[in-house]
Amino acid sequence: MGKAKEDSLVEKVSEDTMKTKSMFGTYLLWLFGGLFGAHHVYLGRDDQAFVYISTFGGYIGFGWLRDIYRIPAYVADANDDPTFIQNFKRKVRANRKPPFSTARFVAETAVAYFWAELFNNAIPQEEIYGINFRQLLILIPAVIALGVWTVGNIGREQGSIWVALATAYLFYPTLYYIGDDTMWIFLMVIASSLSFDTFSKQWRLKPKKERSFVRRMTVLGLALMLYFIVMGSYLYFNAVITDSEGEEIKLSEAIQHFLTSPIWTDLKASLEATWNHAKHQGFWATWAQLVDLTDPRGEINAFKVLGLSQTASQNEVTARWRTLSRDNHPDKVKGSEEERRKAQEKFMEIQQAYEILSQAKTRRQRRNRRSNE
Repeated sequence: MGKAKEDSLVEKVSEDTMKTKSMFGTYLLWLFGGLFGAHHVYLGRDDQAFVYISTFGGYIGFGWLRDIYRIPAYVADANDDPTFIQNFKRKVRANRKPPFSTARFVAETAVAYFWAELFNNAIPQEEIYGINFRQLLILIPAVIALGVWTVGNIGREQGSIWVALATAYLFYPTLYYIGDDTMWIFLMVIASSLSFDTFSKQWRLKPKKERSFVRRMTVLGLALMLYFIVMGSYLYFNAVITDSEGEEIKLSEAIQHFLTSPIWTDLKASLEATWNHAKHQGFWATWAQLVDLTDPRGEINAFKVLGLSQTASQNEVTARWRTLSRDNHPDKVKGSEEERRKAQEKFMEIQQAYEILSQAKTRRQRRNRRSNE
């Protein structure tokens, strides 16, 4: 490796010390927002952050867990730590190109396969307004190459997308021989990843060009918008759920039926009533009402156990308690052990309900005395 290239790896000390990334801050962001790539955004690794968001935490949380021990290296890289730079120089001198990494290769294939499958499932299966969208299958190799290239360009390694793209399209015609979409996509992913690692991968000798935070978030936002459009297409056109009889129902149809179901209409009516009450009575009065509806003292359930309405008087409560206690006394049960146990539980439930309502009466009397003083 030439001296000029090595000099380009020398630490670049920033005049603004605020650019130094904190290890503690990185771990804090990892803990509370790591599944969404928050710590990678903080470290300037926006491509890795997008991968985490689009694959649910680095492929269902695997990347997030792996970062527990990878974060120190990420922080050292972001801060151009002298020790990190010297180690990187030794790697560059020892290897003309980055050596094969199982972890990176697996990440390339996993991300590319996930994105390709998502895109494939997002394509409407039926014609819409006479348009056959299945022609969009031609873009799947491009999605695969994009996934391989994105992961392959994370950190101190880089490579051109064109080799991965050409390889993916070279294997595109195999669809007509394989027939199965899953195996077809998997074959293109493996071929694209291998070609990228073999012919395109190289060291990133110069740091990425610094961009403003606004520009970075704009690019990341546009990428996420495109991703969520694809995800939304999948959920609307092709996602299905399975009912109790094992039959598949389109998710979009199930949601439409749910919005007309009694459970939703009743909930909607309750929410509207709560909102109207809040507008007229105020937030805290509404909050107190909601707390009461949760039956924190068990009084609503106690009336239910005794078979009384919530407007019943204390004399009615006492009379009902005596009747139920007499009719459900365990000594009257001459059946099996299981029957006696159930009778005992019922009897105790009746006693507890009466005790709760008696305590409620005592609290009301105490409040009335205080208000009259």
